[in-house]
Amino acid sequence: MATEAVIKVVALCGSLREASYNRGLLNAAMEICKDSIKGMEIEYVDISSLPFTNEDLEVNGTYPDDVEFFRKKIEEADCFLFASPEYNYSVTAPLKNAIDWASRPPNVWADKSAAIVSAGGNFGGGRAHYHLRQIGIYIDLHFINKPELFVFAFESPPKFDSNGVLIHEETKHKLKAVLLALQAFALRLKRQV
Repeated sequence: MATEAVIKVVALCGSLREASYNRGLLNAAMEICKDSIKGMEIEYVDISSLPFTNEDLEVNGTYPDDVEFFRKKIEEADCFLFASPEYNYSVTAPLKNAIDWASRPPNVWADKSAAIVSAGGNFGGGRAHYHLRQIGIYIDLHFINKPELFVFAFESPPKFDSNGVLIHEETKHKLKAVLLALQAFALRLKRQV
Protein backbone atom coordinates (compact mmCIF):
# COMPACT_ATOMS: atom_id res chain seq x y z
CA MET A 1 0.00 0.00 0.00
CA ALA A 2 1.43 3.39 -1.02
CA THR A 3 1.92 5.93 1.73
CA GLU A 4 0.41 9.35 1.34
CA ALA A 5 2.93 12.08 0.46
CA VAL A 6 3.63 14.51 3.28
CA ILE A 7 4.04 18.11 2.20
CA LYS A 8 6.72 19.84 4.29
CA VAL A 9 6.05 23.53 4.74
CA VAL A 10 8.53 26.05 6.11
CA ALA A 11 6.77 29.02 7.72
CA LEU A 12 8.58 32.35 7.75
CA CYS A 13 7.53 35.50 9.59
CA GLY A 14 8.57 38.96 8.45
CA SER A 15 8.03 40.40 11.92
CA LEU A 16 10.55 39.65 14.65
CA ARG A 17 8.25 40.77 17.48
CA GLU A 18 7.34 37.92 19.85
CA ALA A 19 3.60 38.76 19.99
CA SER A 20 3.42 39.69 16.30
CA TYR A 21 0.02 39.20 14.71
CA ASN A 22 1.77 37.72 11.70
CA ARG A 23 3.53 35.23 13.95
CA GLY A 24 0.07 34.57 15.42
CA LEU A 25 -1.15 33.65 11.94
CA LEU A 26 1.69 31.16 11.56
CA ASN A 27 1.05 29.66 14.99
CA ALA A 28 -2.62 29.26 14.09
CA ALA A 29 -1.65 27.69 10.75
CA MET A 30 0.52 25.12 12.53
CA GLU A 31 -2.32 24.31 14.91
CA ILE A 32 -4.88 24.02 12.10
CA CYS A 33 -2.56 21.81 10.12
CA LYS A 34 -1.84 19.52 13.06
CA ASP A 35 -5.53 19.24 14.00
CA SER A 36 -7.29 18.98 10.67
CA ILE A 37 -5.06 18.76 7.56
CA LYS A 38 -3.71 15.31 6.83
CA GLY A 39 -0.47 14.93 4.86
CA MET A 40 0.98 18.35 5.64
CA GLU A 41 3.51 19.48 8.26
CA ILE A 42 4.45 23.09 9.03
CA GLU A 43 7.72 24.05 10.68
CA TYR A 44 8.36 27.61 11.80
CA VAL A 45 11.90 28.74 10.97
CA ASP A 46 13.22 31.78 12.83
CA ILE A 47 15.10 34.31 10.68
CA SER A 48 16.16 36.68 13.46
CA SER A 49 19.73 35.36 13.74
CA LEU A 50 20.61 35.76 10.06
CA PRO A 51 23.35 38.33 9.43
CA PHE A 52 22.80 40.98 6.79
CA THR A 53 23.40 39.62 3.31
CA ASN A 54 27.06 40.28 2.53
CA GLU A 55 29.15 38.49 -0.09
CA ASP A 56 32.22 39.00 2.13
CA LEU A 57 30.70 36.38 4.45
CA GLU A 58 30.72 33.78 1.65
CA VAL A 59 33.95 31.76 1.75
CA ASN A 60 34.70 29.19 -0.96
CA GLY A 61 31.01 28.58 -1.65
CA THR A 62 30.06 28.29 2.02
CA TYR A 63 28.04 30.59 4.22
CA PRO A 64 27.96 31.47 7.96
CA ASP A 65 26.51 28.67 10.12
CA ASP A 66 23.12 30.37 10.67
CA VAL A 67 22.81 30.94 6.94
CA GLU A 68 23.80 27.35 6.09
CA PHE A 69 21.18 26.07 8.56
CA PHE A 70 18.52 28.35 7.08
CA ARG A 71 19.39 27.42 3.48
CA LYS A 72 19.18 23.71 4.37
CA LYS A 73 15.69 24.19 5.83
CA ILE A 74 14.59 25.99 2.66
CA GLU A 75 16.15 23.34 0.43
CA GLU A 76 14.42 20.49 2.30
CA ALA A 77 10.97 22.11 2.22
CA ASP A 78 8.34 21.36 -0.38
CA CYS A 79 6.72 24.78 -0.03
CA PHE A 80 6.54 27.92 2.07
CA LEU A 81 4.07 29.95 4.08
CA PHE A 82 5.05 33.61 4.43
CA ALA A 83 3.43 35.90 6.99
CA SER A 84 4.57 39.47 6.79
CA PRO A 85 3.35 42.87 7.83
CA GLU A 86 3.72 45.72 5.40
CA TYR A 87 6.55 48.13 6.19
CA ASN A 88 6.62 51.31 4.11
CA TYR A 89 4.52 49.73 1.33
CA SER A 90 6.74 46.65 1.08
CA VAL A 91 8.04 43.50 2.77
CA THR A 92 10.06 43.75 5.96
CA ALA A 93 13.85 44.00 5.93
CA PRO A 94 14.39 40.75 7.90
CA LEU A 95 12.24 38.79 5.45
CA LYS A 96 13.91 40.27 2.38
CA ASN A 97 17.30 39.50 3.93
CA ALA A 98 16.32 35.85 4.47
CA ILE A 99 15.00 35.57 0.92
CA ASP A 100 18.24 37.01 -0.44
CA TRP A 101 20.41 34.57 1.50
CA ALA A 102 18.50 31.54 0.21
CA SER A 103 18.64 32.85 -3.36
CA ARG A 104 22.46 32.97 -3.38
CA PRO A 105 23.95 30.25 -5.62
CA PRO A 106 22.54 27.72 -5.74
CA ASN A 107 19.06 29.26 -5.37
CA VAL A 108 17.19 26.90 -3.01
CA TRP A 109 13.76 28.50 -3.53
CA ALA A 110 13.42 27.43 -7.17
CA ASP A 111 10.44 25.46 -8.47
CA LYS A 112 8.59 25.38 -5.16
CA SER A 113 5.19 26.70 -4.17
CA ALA A 114 4.30 29.30 -1.58
CA ALA A 115 1.42 31.18 0.01
CA ILE A 116 1.28 34.56 1.72
CA VAL A 117 -0.85 35.67 4.64
CA SER A 118 -0.65 38.98 6.47
CA ALA A 119 -2.11 41.00 9.28
CA GLY A 120 -1.91 44.75 9.66
CA GLY A 121 -3.72 48.04 9.35
CA ASN A 122 -5.04 49.85 6.31
CA PHE A 123 -4.64 47.20 3.58
CA GLY A 124 -4.01 44.31 5.96
CA GLY A 125 -0.48 43.97 4.61
CA GLY A 126 -1.65 43.71 1.01
CA ARG A 127 1.18 45.65 -0.60
CA ALA A 128 3.71 43.32 1.04
CA HIS A 129 1.93 40.45 -0.75
CA TYR A 130 2.47 42.04 -4.11
CA HIS A 131 6.14 42.77 -3.50
CA LEU A 132 6.68 39.19 -2.36
CA ARG A 133 5.05 38.01 -5.57
CA GLN A 134 7.44 40.21 -7.60
CA ILE A 135 10.43 38.80 -5.71
CA GLY A 136 9.08 35.30 -6.32
CA ILE A 137 9.23 35.79 -10.07
CA TYR A 138 12.98 36.30 -10.00
CA ILE A 139 13.75 33.47 -7.58
CA ASP A 140 11.43 31.06 -9.45
CA LEU A 141 9.00 30.65 -6.56
CA HIS A 142 5.38 29.91 -7.46
CA PHE A 143 2.68 31.53 -5.31
CA ILE A 144 -0.89 30.33 -5.09
CA ASN A 145 -3.22 32.98 -6.49
CA LYS A 146 -6.35 32.30 -4.45
CA PRO A 147 -7.48 32.47 -1.78
CA GLU A 148 -5.75 35.55 -0.44
CA LEU A 149 -5.71 36.43 3.26
CA PHE A 150 -5.29 40.01 4.46
CA VAL A 151 -6.28 40.39 8.11
CA PHE A 152 -7.37 43.88 9.14
CA ALA A 153 -5.92 43.46 12.60
CA PHE A 154 -7.07 46.72 14.16
CA GLU A 155 -10.72 46.64 13.13
CA SER A 156 -13.59 45.21 15.19
CA PRO A 157 -14.22 42.49 16.07
CA PRO A 158 -10.80 41.67 17.60
CA LYS A 159 -8.79 39.17 15.56
CA PHE A 160 -5.97 38.54 18.06
CA ASP A 161 -5.60 38.60 21.82
CA SER A 162 -2.93 40.65 23.64
CA ASN A 163 -0.38 37.84 23.14
CA GLY A 164 -0.85 37.76 19.37
CA VAL A 165 -2.97 34.59 19.41
CA LEU A 166 -5.52 34.39 16.59
CA ILE A 167 -8.99 34.24 18.21
CA HIS A 168 -11.25 35.12 15.26
CA GLU A 169 -12.99 31.98 13.95
CA GLU A 170 -13.78 33.36 10.49
CA THR A 171 -10.09 34.22 9.97
CA LYS A 172 -9.13 30.70 11.08
CA HIS A 173 -11.51 29.29 8.49
CA LYS A 174 -9.96 31.50 5.77
CA LEU A 175 -6.46 30.51 6.89
CA LYS A 176 -7.36 26.83 6.56
CA ALA A 177 -8.56 27.49 2.99
CA VAL A 178 -5.15 29.04 2.18
CA LEU A 179 -3.37 26.00 3.63
CA LEU A 180 -5.50 23.56 1.63
CA ALA A 181 -4.82 25.49 -1.57
CA LEU A 182 -1.09 25.49 -0.82
CA GLN A 183 -1.13 21.75 -0.18
CA ALA A 184 -2.95 21.06 -3.45
CA PHE A 185 -0.59 23.28 -5.45
CA ALA A 186 2.52 21.77 -3.83
CA LEU A 187 1.30 18.25 -4.66
CA ARG A 188 0.63 19.28 -8.24
CA LEU A 189 4.13 20.76 -8.62
CA LYS A 190 5.73 17.65 -7.07
CA ARG A 191 3.95 15.41 -9.59
CA GLN A 192 5.33 17.49 -12.47
CA VAL A 193 8.94 17.05 -11.39
